[in-house]
Amino acid sequence: MARDDGGAAGMVIVSFVLGALTGAAVALLMAPTSGEETRRMIADKAREGRERASEAARQGREFVNRQRETITSAIDRGRQAYEQARGHATGQTGGGESL
Repeated sequence: MARDDGGAAGMVIVSFVLGALTGAAVALLMAPTSGEETRRMIADKAREGRERASEAARQGREFVNRQRETITSAIDRGRQAYEQARGHATGQTGGGESL
């Protein structure tokens, strides 16, 4: 019998990521650098993270659009095949009736 853990695995992953981010932030704040250097370093890392997130979002949108086009094309081909098969089954010649 399959066990439904209610998304516990997802919570473990989220907790791990949050812990890693918290540890990194504490390490930066406790490092023996000046406050100005630390703030500059945090700002640079935040800028890098924002750029990476923006790029990942762009790639995700492109992927979704490609998949949408593929699915639309498959549906259209399936509809055409159905219409052809329906036309042959009823004894019609040609492509059959359009919807």
